[in-house]
Amino acid sequence: MLLLAIDTSGKHGSIALARAGERSAEDVELIATVPLTGGTFSAQLVPQMAELLSSHGFTQLDIGALAVATGPGSFTGLRIGLAVVKALVEVLQKPIAAVSLLELCVVNSGAQGKVMSALDAGRNDVYVGEYGVPENQPPREYISTRREFLAQAQGWSVVTPDSTLAQAAREAGLSVSRLEPISAADVACVGWRSIQSGRAVTAEELEANYIRRTDAEMLERVRC
Repeated sequence: MLLLAIDTSGKHGSIALARAGERSAEDVELIATVPLTGGTFSAQLVPQMAELLSSHGFTQLDIGALAVATGPGSFTGLRIGLAVVKALVEVLQKPIAAVSLLELCVVNSGAQGKVMSALDAGRNDVYVGEYGVPENQPPREYISTRREFLAQAQGWSVVTPDSTLAQAAREAGLSVSRLEPISAADVACVGWRSIQSGRAVTAEELEANYIRRTDAEMLERVRC
């Protein structure tokens, strides 16, 4: 099956094309990855996607499934990526994998036990994901200040692709693994696992995972 994956969650995004085997959630063969640079995803995404498909002898009709990073990340970037996927699925009627970047970090790390993934949220904040592996307990994803994150991470295995967060965690005496930067190729692999495990979503169910603070929390921070 031809799998198209999209990541527009940050300043630099990417598109990946892969072959996914239907007998195994691990059977994903990457065909190619195309970078999206400069943040102008609205102008780049559709043309780059069409070029990627045609350069390997495919059209949109050959796509068998889609995987997309749903966040947390850039509001504008995520909206663009999800809008393109929704438009494609309206025509193709194919399954979608909605991929949390915090879950992706945990999967890529291979860590076991109490695993805490972390992504830079800007303004001295951190996107945090708490996972139990392989206990399959419901994950908890939230945003906190960097100070709160370092305090809450005591006793957890911290995984992050962010060098600054990794360094801060080491200085706080935490167990931390620095990951490679996230790309659409990673989204493809984790997305296929979701589809194979029955966690595909429809276009109507696809939503961005902003993990934003509530209005009350934002107001309280301004007052402080």
